[in-house]
Amino acid sequence: MAGYLTTHVLDTARGCPADGLKITLFALNGDDREVLAEMVTNADGRTDSPILPAERFRTGQFELVFAAGDYLRASVQGAEEPLFLDDIPIRFGMNDAGAHYHVPLLLSPYGYSTYRGS
Repeated sequence: MAGYLTTHVLDTARGCPADGLKITLFALNGDDREVLAEMVTNADGRTDSPILPAERFRTGQFELVFAAGDYLRASVQGAEEPLFLDDIPIRFGMNDAGAHYHVPLLLSPYGYSTYRGS
């Protein structure tokens, strides 16, 4: 079984999925960053397909960048500019070529958390 990468973004301030939030996935190699995917969350706060599907999956160091500021502005959260949170980068490693990696984001205008989900 080949591995794959997914995410889910929940707006904890409004108590709903974060619809329309742009996510960019980068592969990291030292100081180099390679864009692997750009997606937008759907009404369920998920992407319509895995961010890194099985046929393109590889192990290594990665970074997901969540465009939280654009989402917060569009949903009229966060008050005055500059917003407290804007782009949120999450760096992580994937070392099991057969695993499902799930990196969710719990978001509010003034804080966020993440974890390795299932």
